[in-house]
Amino acid sequence: MLTRESVEEKLKEVAYPGFTKSIVDFGFVKDIDISDEAVYVEVDISSSAPEVEQQLRDEITKKLQLIGATKIDIVITKPKMPKQSSSQGKNIAPQVKNFVMVSSGKGGVGKSTTTVNLAIALAMDGKKVGLLDADIYGPNIPRMMGIENEQPEVVANKVKPILSHGVEVMSMGSLMEEGQSLIWRGAMIMKAIQQLLGDILWSDLDVLVIDMPPGTGDAQLTLAQSVPVTAGVCVTTPQKVALDDTARSLDMFEKLHIPIAGIVENMSGFICPDSGVEYDIFGKGTTAPLAEKFNTQILGEIPIEPMVREGGDSGKPVVFHQSGSQSAKRYREAAQKLWQKIEQINEEGGVDNEAIQPTTPPGVSACSTGGGNQGGGCSH
Repeated sequence: MLTRESVEEKLKEVAYPGFTKSIVDFGFVKDIDISDEAVYVEVDISSSAPEVEQQLRDEITKKLQLIGATKIDIVITKPKMPKQSSSQGKNIAPQVKNFVMVSSGKGGVGKSTTTVNLAIALAMDGKKVGLLDADIYGPNIPRMMGIENEQPEVVANKVKPILSHGVEVMSMGSLMEEGQSLIWRGAMIMKAIQQLLGDILWSDLDVLVIDMPPGTGDAQLTLAQSVPVTAGVCVTTPQKVALDDTARSLDMFEKLHIPIAGIVENMSGFICPDSGVEYDIFGKGTTAPLAEKFNTQILGEIPIEPMVREGGDSGKPVVFHQSGSQSAKRYREAAQKLWQKIEQINEEGGVDNEAIQPTTPPGVSACSTGGGNQGGGCSH
């Protein structure tokens, strides 16, 4: 005899496409109704892709037939299809609709952790997401995504991204020996960034989230000249010394004609794992005046929780593996605000990188020489 419990148990075997978690674990199953051998299932998914809907219909039908359901009525609600990017200018990765540059004025503020969790949160919301680790000097993304021992596949002289947590991932750390140091100057950095964009077999992505090296230098300029960056996200901590560097990073976005999606205030309070009480050990909310000055928003105030650090070290990002935690909830909210901003930017005409194309000879860094019409936006 069919029961709600037996139907729900069977639906736990239906993995959401691209993930190992089920539609029940994600909370996508909104209603179950049973009448004799007829089953009604209502599912609210985060992907607008028709192939995801069809795959779920087929899987749900197959699973419920196994427990004796003869009539199966499946209602799937989903968001509207993402709008096409309206951005213009040079784009060496045209199959990617939107590019998000995640930067920080200084190192050690949790930029890579934020990038990873934002990317996975966007994927959990049904977007087709890529994650590019362009932090040439400290490529930590492979460890954080749990793929540090995986080698990417080479197909026809191009490199295929590694799929992890529903996200296509590529990192310089996946292309070189572990522990190897890189001592690169401007022109080499420029070439590396261009190859990570153009020589990788990225799918038709809704968004490519890019973890940049800290600071404001050649890597940022090269990225902005190579693809039209839809939006910039700046990661900071609440201390005054970090905010000074953050202002420089936000100023860089403006000089590179990159719309600012917002600021993530990381290490914003500490949540005690024993009591759940939040303490403002580094301060909190100090980013608000800076956001107001640059006419942008706070995407999220992410607290210090031990599970965030543990997740990064073990390759189990908190937004996916500890989805009920306060940090995971705030990352999800930050990702939703980020996507709303991306859609707004595209509705208003998108972005164009023509104004920042180099005036220096090919292979010569405007940042290194001080030449070009963008030299003022770079420092080391």
